[in-house]
Amino acid sequence: MKIVLALALAASLAACNSYSTRDRALVGGAVGAGSGALIAGAAAGTGGAALAGGIIGGAAGAILGGATTPKACRDAYGRAVRCP
Repeated sequence: MKIVLALALAASLAACNSYSTRDRALVGGAVGAGSGALIAGAAAGTGGAALAGGIIGGAAGAILGGATTPKACRDAYGRAVRCP
């Protein structure tokens, strides 16, 4: 049951869409840390593995979240348009 709740929380955070690199890096880091800790803890069954998985997952999630920030393209009137 705890895993289902954790996955639901991760999915709700992953649905946040922001054009801010900082926001995307923070959410990516949080989702990555939680997912990494859950997976490593379940796979190895130790607290140390969960800690290592959380650290690695958090770092990877923050890097990928910040790197995948979409461009916010605007026209001459300031309206959002599709980026070329």
